[in-house]
Amino acid sequence: MIAVTSEIALDDDELIETFIRASGPGGQNVNKVSSAVQLRFDVRRSRNLPDAVAVRLMKLAGSRLTQDGVLVLTAQRFREQERNRADARARLVALIAAAAVVPVKRRASRPTLASKERRLTGKTVRAAVKSGRGRVSGDE
Repeated sequence: MIAVTSEIALDDDELIETFIRASGPGGQNVNKVSSAVQLRFDVRRSRNLPDAVAVRLMKLAGSRLTQDGVLVLTAQRFREQERNRADARARLVALIAAAAVVPVKRRASRPTLASKERRLTGKTVRAAVKSGRGRVSGDE
């Protein structure tokens, strides 16, 4: 069990980890060792995620989400496979924790009287500056 929040915990059997070869420089070892981790988590079929959290997670995932609703995270920051596994799991937990936060509904409000007065005063000052930029008459 992976604890995400006090209410949400993921089973280990919901995660599918495959080990792939990491890209980038690394010498001769990079072509032989599969140290990068590709973590797959099926958001739509997860039993432990509430529906609202799953919907928010799918929005947060963006291009990391497949057509079937599977979240794919690739971790290849470290040279060791275990550290990449831990990194991928930590990133998944952070993503789910961010999706678990319920967004605050915006309440409509009206501008205060002081803010209206400041806006109108600013407009008056600006109009006076612009009116002073007109053509100069030849009377002077």
